[in-house]
Amino acid sequence: MDRRKKIIIDTDCGSDDAMAIAMALNDRAYEIIMCVAVSGNVHVDQAVLNTLTTIEYAKTYEPPVYKGCDKMLLKELIYAHETHGNDGMGDIGLAPQHLKVQEGNGVLKMLDALRASEEGEIDIVALGPLTNIALAIRLDYEAMKKAGRIVIMGTAGLGVGNVTPVAEFNIWQDAEAAKIVVESGLEKIIFVGWDACLGDSMLNSQEIEKIRTGSELGKFAIDCNRCLLEMNRERFGDNYLDMADPSAMAAALYPECIDQCEKYYCEVDVSNGPSYGSVLVDSNFFSGKEPNVYICSKLDARKYKEYIYKTLNVN
Repeated sequence: MDRRKKIIIDTDCGSDDAMAIAMALNDRAYEIIMCVAVSGNVHVDQAVLNTLTTIEYAKTYEPPVYKGCDKMLLKELIYAHETHGNDGMGDIGLAPQHLKVQEGNGVLKMLDALRASEEGEIDIVALGPLTNIALAIRLDYEAMKKAGRIVIMGTAGLGVGNVTPVAEFNIWQDAEAAKIVVESGLEKIIFVGWDACLGDSMLNSQEIEKIRTGSELGKFAIDCNRCLLEMNRERFGDNYLDMADPSAMAAALYPECIDQCEKYYCEVDVSNGPSYGSVLVDSNFFSGKEPNVYICSKLDARKYKEYIYKTLNVN
């Protein structure tokens, strides 16, 4: 375990987060040293329960789970129950059987771990709204500078939004927090856009069935995404899963599957209007400003899906 790359997972654990966390737990090159929950898809208390449930189903090892922020910095929460179910896990009766949340504030625990680490020793993978990450930056910027990469599922990438015409859910949920992160000056921030899980990277009917029947963990990962699958039948006309958080996790832990990733100057819109939560990506370098974050907008679908199969123990 000591030779594994250390990661912290920050999550608003809904059903696609659960698949991503299960994948990470099964990648022997990495050690999750903690999971920190945040409100987003569901309330932070439910996100904690869903994270604990996922760890139990993975049957590998049991990293501690801490509770982070229960509210966004300024905006009222709007949960994604229509996408993930009221419990965030498809409303199929999942609950942890023996694991419990750890005492202590998750943001402070994250900072403690970074302070005690060597520079670049710990990567952060953020799967939900950026409230915890923004608060950590404001509380102890020097500690956050010690993180290696901060890989974030967020932005519409170079495409369109999934919650408004221009905004992606995680950024839109707490755009003020995303603005703090984007403007932080931290050098290794990588956003994996929603567009990275679309097109050829979506799981089709055959691939969904392969995962579901290929292992016990695969069945868990597909079944808890029941609500997303039902929604996508109407949205895409067939059985498809656009797995946003697994695409970000794959990009973070298996960067060989990244097809397009460039550093751009980006700004987060926090204005009180229809473009709230959008991220302006200066992909044509009009501004002349120094690029500040990486945007991963496309994965190699074959490598990405092979990584899913491998880390969900699919035969």
